[in-house]
This record gives sequence, C-alpha cells and structure tokens, in this order.
Amino acid sequence: MNDIFQQTRLQHLTRRHFLNRCSIGLGGVWLTSQGDLWGASSSIVKNPSQPLLPEITQFAPRAKQVIYLHMAGAPSQLELFDYKPELEKLDGKDCPQEFLAGKQFAFIQGVPKMLSSRFPFHKAGKSGTWISDRLPHMEKVIDELCIIKSMHTDQFNHAPAQLLLHTGFPQLGWPSAGAWATYGLGSENQNLPGFIVLTSGGVNPDAGKSVWGSGFLPSVYQGVQCRSQGEPVLFLQNPKGVSQKLRRRTLDALSDINQSIAQEVGDPETVTRIAQYEMAYRMQIHASDAFDIRREPEAVHKAYNTQPGQESFANNCLLARRLVERGVRYVQLFDWGWDSHGTGPNTDLTKGFVTKCQEIDQPISALLQDLKQRGLLDETLVIWSGEFGRTPMRENRGGVEMSSVGRDHNPGAYTLWMAGAGVKGGFSYGETDPIGYEAMTDKVSAHDLHATMLHLLGYDHERFTYPHSGALHRLTNITKSGTKVIKNILA
Repeated sequence: MNDIFQQTRLQHLTRRHFLNRCSIGLGGVWLTSQGDLWGASSSIVKNPSQPLLPEITQFAPRAKQVIYLHMAGAPSQLELFDYKPELEKLDGKDCPQEFLAGKQFAFIQGVPKMLSSRFPFHKAGKSGTWISDRLPHMEKVIDELCIIKSMHTDQFNHAPAQLLLHTGFPQLGWPSAGAWATYGLGSENQNLPGFIVLTSGGVNPDAGKSVWGSGFLPSVYQGVQCRSQGEPVLFLQNPKGVSQKLRRRTLDALSDINQSIAQEVGDPETVTRIAQYEMAYRMQIHASDAFDIRREPEAVHKAYNTQPGQESFANNCLLARRLVERGVRYVQLFDWGWDSHGTGPNTDLTKGFVTKCQEIDQPISALLQDLKQRGLLDETLVIWSGEFGRTPMRENRGGVEMSSVGRDHNPGAYTLWMAGAGVKGGFSYGETDPIGYEAMTDKVSAHDLHATMLHLLGYDHERFTYPHSGALHRLTNITKSGTKVIKNILA
C-alpha cells in the first residue's frame, strides 16, 4: 500500500502538475497568511461544504438563496411578455431584407414570413405591465416581477447558450453560477447539498450536467441532481442486508483511508470525497423528509397543482420552496420542451407551446405567493428565463414554410424576469426594437445578470475570484469588459 501511495504522490509532483497547480498552491499560501483579513482557517479543509472566503462580501446581502427557473429550449418572448403591436402590421408579409442581411439562423433559409404574436396581450396589475393571455395565474403576481426585456447573447445554439447563461462561458469546463454561490456562501443546512437541481419534461438540458457543474472549483460545490419521484437520489439508500450501523462502520473505514491519501498526496479532491460520503449518509435520513411533498396540506397541493409521486414542474416548484425553507443555497429547475420551431404539434406555438404555458403558469404563481406568505420572498431571489429568444419571423425548413407555426432561435433579444430579494416589483427594464428582434435600450448580457445576482448575494463580482491556470477567474469572465450591476432594477 505504501508503494501505491508513493507512486501516486510522485505522479502529482510531475513538472506538468507543478506548472499547472503552482499558482493555486502559492495563492493558498498567501490566503493562509491573510487569515485575519479573509477569514480563512483550517476548518475550510476539514469541511469543504463551508464557504472558502466568507469575509469577502462587500455589501449587505439582500438575498440568502436563489431559485432559478430555466425553460430549456427558449420560450418565445413575443408570445408572453414582449408586446409588439407594430409586428401585427407585418404579419404574413415577406421579411424585409434589412432584417436578414448578415444574420445567421439555426434553420431559416430564403425569405421567411413575418409572424405576429399568436395571442392577445393586455395590461395587468397596479403596474400596468403587458402580459399575454397565456399566463392567467402569473397575472396575479405580475407586480412582484421585475421584467428585463433586453437580454441578449452571442450564441444561437442551445448548448453553448445555456452554458453561457449559467457559467459565463459557452465552452465546457467552467463553474456554474450555483457552484460559485455555494463556494462563496456555503449551505445553512449541513444535511442537504447547498446546490440542488431538479428537472422536468423528461429530458436534461442540451448542455447536459455541465450547466450545474463545478468546473475547476472543488467538486463539492457542483449541483446535485435530485428527483421529485421515487428516491430523491438514486442508490442513496442502503442495499438490502446493509444496516445503518454497518454503513457507518464502512464510511469510517473509507474516511481513514482517504485521510491517509490526503496526507500523502495532498489532493483536495480527496477531502471533497470524504465530505460527499458523509453528506450521502446524512441525506439518507434528512432528504426523505425534505422531498416528501405528501406532507404538505391539501390546500398547498391545490395551489401548485401538484401530484405527489410524479415527476413534474409543479412538484419541483413546491420542492424548491421546501428546499430554500431548509437552508439550501441554490435551487435550479430545468423544464424541457420550449423549443417551438413548429416542426409538429409538440413544437407548434398554438398547440405544444400552449400546453407548456399551462404546465408552468399555476406552479410559478403559487411559488411566488407561497414564498411571500412565509416571509421567504424577501430573502429569496427567483429568476425565470430561457437561453435566448425567438425570431419575429416564421420558421421555415429549406426555405419551405411548414404546416405548424414556429419561430427560429434569436440571440438578439429575449426576456428574463426576477422577483424577490432586492429587486423592484412591477417594473420593466430595457426595450427591444418595434418587432422584438434586437435588444435596443439598456441591453443586458449574461455577465451583467451574474454581476447583479452576486451583488444581491453580497459579492463584488470583480473581487469574487478563484485561482486557476495562473489567473484569478470569476463568474463574470475576466476577458469581458463593461460588465455591470444593473442598479436600476434594485429596490
């Protein structure tokens, strides 16, 4: 066994490993020397679920936790929140060449037809905010929403656009926003992960699990995908014939081995592995309680339209409330099925899209009302979006118009809304052009969104960094200039 340890240690001390890791090691030495300034201590190594740099916060945080509702596939802003009466005048006409020149589409070819909203809009709430008739329940909480209509991206395919939105980069390998949040703030519940992911719609997002990964941050900060049906985490329970006492003895033995490896090799991921084993052991007892929505009163199930025992967006919304109620820092919901290209009934704006709206409308409204009634909305930041928008032109395939009605991908403009901790309710920010094609006024990027979210959590996005490959990286991307906190939406 000692020979194996020695071989592993030598492997970690190669020239390539030193060049790759020396900046982190030197940074760690410096952080240790600055313990009083940064609040670093040896307990960080013993318990990776605790925040690494707890004193770096610059502002009094308005938000303690985040719930992000991502509609995977990108819902059409023109059918929900971005009312464009000028587009009605162009409906059915050939798209002007000025809207096509220099543009790159995922599928549109030739000259498509212009397409107005398929549904009527009206003003709602005391704020008089425009909303379509597809969201009658959301209308009840419209004055809680801060609607940003001027989101934009430089990615027109799903996977890179989702990665950019959730990690700040369109490539694989970077930490997600949830990982950054738990790295900075840890979790208030040591019996549950600080970052939990819930999916619905039957399919994971196009970018896969990378959108909730930890990248180069310690893997203890990655999102843990859980289920609203059956066991919260697969294979969490003990196998048949294995008692809790035997599991405890097994974990103690594994911990002793891993501690020896950690001392011999010095790999921080070994410490992470110990913490993850212990978390799984604690979750065997506590996760069942957190994920058992059957314990909720019938009135709550009626409000959310939940059906215990099924995997659904409604169940996940109720779970999100139960999780933040128990101190989980970041809850990420992905709902698949919003890619409305019009290739068939399921992706038709007048059919499948309508069904998707019905699936999310009541649960989101209930979630916001539930959080508010329990005094949690003031400390919980709720965000809703897709990864980009949809075109004001009707999609075609090979230049031929399809029988179903759909829109192509549009990186130039999409809508995102925020609610809760620290943002203005009943407020609209930014504008698109008269047909909803491009963000024009007060444009907001994914990095601006991240800077604002971190600000609400109490962090200066430029100082909230992690050493990797010789540079101090951050969620808002050190190569991008002009990133800003959207101060006009802050309450």
